[in-house]
Amino acid sequence: MTMTSISRSQIYVLDQDEALDFYVGKLGLEVNTDQDLGFMRWLTVNVPGDPEHEILLEKPGPPALDPATAERVRELLTKGAMSGWLCLTTDDARKAHEDLVAKGVDITDEPTERPYGIDFGIRDPFGNRIRIGQMHPRA
Repeated sequence: MTMTSISRSQIYVLDQDEALDFYVGKLGLEVNTDQDLGFMRWLTVNVPGDPEHEILLEKPGPPALDPATAERVRELLTKGAMSGWLCLTTDDARKAHEDLVAKGVDITDEPTERPYGIDFGIRDPFGNRIRIGQMHPRA
């Protein structure tokens, strides 16, 4: 058996509409799926042109979590103790940084030259950490 791809990742958000505003409106991702399943809203986004790699913006609750656990996850997320982590790439990290600053995004560190490229950090409205990098070509 051989795995061929990572198709979906998940992060917790407290408000899916606010998450859409951030991930689509500020970061420029696009909605892949927004479907009411009855027991939950299945909301995924992806980088434009890459619909095979989705990020599930999941509100803590059923069916994955019982009510008490969901409340604990919300509490920890609010305190910044249970944030997720994403890495996105861009062709121009400094320009992306400038655009996100203009949109009022929470910047956690400035663009920095690193052995693998230039990257910087941001945080979504729920405390999830995001790295945005302009990567050097692989040898």
